Amino acid sequence: MTVTDDPITLHAVILSGLSNYLAPAALKLVLALVVWFVGGYAIKAVIGLNERALNLRNTDATVVRYSKNFLSMALKIALLVGLLGFLGLETSSFAALIAAAGVAIGVAWAGLLSNFAAGVFLVILRPFKVGDAVMTAGVSGEVKEIGLFGTKIDTAEGVDNISNFSHNPVRRADATCQLAHGVDVEAAITLFRAEIETIEHVLAQPEATIEILESNALGSLLALRVFCPTLMHAQTVFELQRRIARVRAAQKWPVPETRTGFRQIEATDP
Repeated sequence: MTVTDDPITLHAVILSGLSNYLAPAALKLVLALVVWFVGGYAIKAVIGLNERALNLRNTDATVVRYSKNFLSMALKIALLVGLLGFLGLETSSFAALIAAAGVAIGVAWAGLLSNFAAGVFLVILRPFKVGDAVMTAGVSGEVKEIGLFGTKIDTAEGVDNISNFSHNPVRRADATCQLAHGVDVEAAITLFRAEIETIEHVLAQPEATIEILESNALGSLLALRVFCPTLMHAQTVFELQRRIARVRAAQKWPVPETRTGFRQIEATDP
């Protein structure tokens, strides 16, 4: 009879294996999971303290969010490497594996890594910051977040260059009105100026401008240019168009005609 054929001896070997190998390994795994979750909460606490400290110093919002993302990534990597060492894995081999995979990842994620580098330059050079209204890379709108690998903007338009609309608190709102031949231009300018003065968000300074933009085959094209708070730009443009329509209807101006003769068409009241 061999040793393993004895049920008592076999049972003792199994118990010895469980106590010497499996139990410690299981205990380490449980402890690693506990440390991972506790470490996660600790990382959030550290990031929160860092964010509050930066805000108390009135640090720019872009730097605060970038610091938050970078600190989160660095601490999580450090925690992961520490846990691997605790579980008995060679962290040096792990680091070598990461270095070897870095070449392949760098080729496959070239665009992503270039975005990471671009994010670093955005924080250093600061062509815009969180809260600015910009147009960049075919996207326009308000910058919500500048992260490690991308910038979040809330709306989109097809423009390539960067135009920072939030650099100044005041922005110009433009509208045009085509007048037919025979309409008194000076009288029209006076009427529009009176209407503009009643628009809520139009500023008295800089002063509004109403001039003839061009004289064309239809008549005179007026340009109405007013100034308003930057955040009220869209509402002001819409209100300008509404007031133009109101004046045209009230004065019953003729509709411009493209033919040689101009037919007088009376506008009906709305």
